[in-house]
Amino acid sequence: MPFSRPITLQGIELTWDVVAILVVYFVQGALGLARLATTFFFKDELHLAPAEVAALSGLFTLPWVFKPLYGFLSDGLPVFGYRRRSYMVLAGLLGASGWFCLANFAETPFQATAASIVASLGVAVSDVVADSIVVEKARDSDSQAVAGGLQSLCWGSAAVGGITSAYFSGSLLETMTTREVFSLTTYLPLLITVCAIFIDEKRLTENMSSPKQIVSEQASALWSAIKNKSVWLPALFIFLWRATPSSDSAYFFFLTNDIGVGPEFLGRVRLGSSIASLVGVWIFQSFLKETKISKVLFWTAVAAVPLGFTQLLLVYHINRDLGIPDELFTFGDDVVLTVLGQIAFMPTLVLSARLCPPGVEGTLFALLMSIFNGGAIVGSELGAYLTRVMGVTEADFRNLGMLIAICNVSSLLPLPFLKWIDSVEDDEKDTDANTPGKRK
Repeated sequence: MPFSRPITLQGIELTWDVVAILVVYFVQGALGLARLATTFFFKDELHLAPAEVAALSGLFTLPWVFKPLYGFLSDGLPVFGYRRRSYMVLAGLLGASGWFCLANFAETPFQATAASIVASLGVAVSDVVADSIVVEKARDSDSQAVAGGLQSLCWGSAAVGGITSAYFSGSLLETMTTREVFSLTTYLPLLITVCAIFIDEKRLTENMSSPKQIVSEQASALWSAIKNKSVWLPALFIFLWRATPSSDSAYFFFLTNDIGVGPEFLGRVRLGSSIASLVGVWIFQSFLKETKISKVLFWTAVAAVPLGFTQLLLVYHINRDLGIPDELFTFGDDVVLTVLGQIAFMPTLVLSARLCPPGVEGTLFALLMSIFNGGAIVGSELGAYLTRVMGVTEADFRNLGMLIAICNVSSLLPLPFLKWIDSVEDDEKDTDANTPGKRK
């Protein structure tokens, strides 16, 4: 469904369904409004230790591991005749119910974790539906630049959502309780439900196959896709890349308990990070969208290591000797690392989208992204284990420097396996060169 006059952005025509998808990504970014409130809720109101918060943070993203299931259902089992719209409506309602429960009923770590998982489930389902439409459009294009432009628009929209909510995520905590912030956040997923009516999708009225037949056909098509090395080799690398341990939770406790950073300033940091994320998308779109993916990943990973070690200057208070205030140092460090992280993230999305064949695009892309998120959960749990083993608590940060160093260096461990992506990219170029109608 196009506008009366075609409008293009980054070479992409802004039809109503494209705008709806951009709104979905915007909401994903804007849900950062409650990110700090969630962390402070578990830290200060439920009185959990750094290792416990790190472990539970991994569980919050558990619904993202099951994204292939949502893609499988969306691709093969229409609800009320729609493959995308119905699931978008359900996703918005799930997300709103999760935040509503956090705002009104969660009193224990178990209840709060369950409500957080439901809220996360709503976002994960909407993400699968949005990704399915994006993948369909990217796959139908013969140009990597167009596919990259579409991914850049989507993640740019998410970054704008993050920018919109970032500062308020901290400043609101100066005047409101965490539960009041959760109440405000409840309304955001409902925008996803509204967006469903703008999805350009015809209702399926012909006789549908039986659920058993649909399941069989989808499973067969999915297996045919994933047994190809051009799919499972990049997927395995992405998992290893994300599965390295993280010290984020312990570092957050250090910032709030040792340095004394407050919610309002952390909101400013999130604002800077959201802008930095948008800058990362712009850099990729402007200069790197046609660069070899393995090359982008290699150099961003290598550059991130020395920058990651700068956190030690803050942990050991060396920045004070250099005349750099704690808050200024924290802000600059976070912004630079966010730019690199976003640049590294974009090419994996482009590669994943272009690997998906017709018919199972939602399921396969969801599978690739669930592997990505599964690796992040493993990294979070490894970080929680290391935090506990090294004795870093809410009051004892003597070993935090060593924890950061170990986590930082471990990010280089997957780099020898970049050759798996090299071989896949080379195979894709050979296939394109020998296919009639493809650019050479």
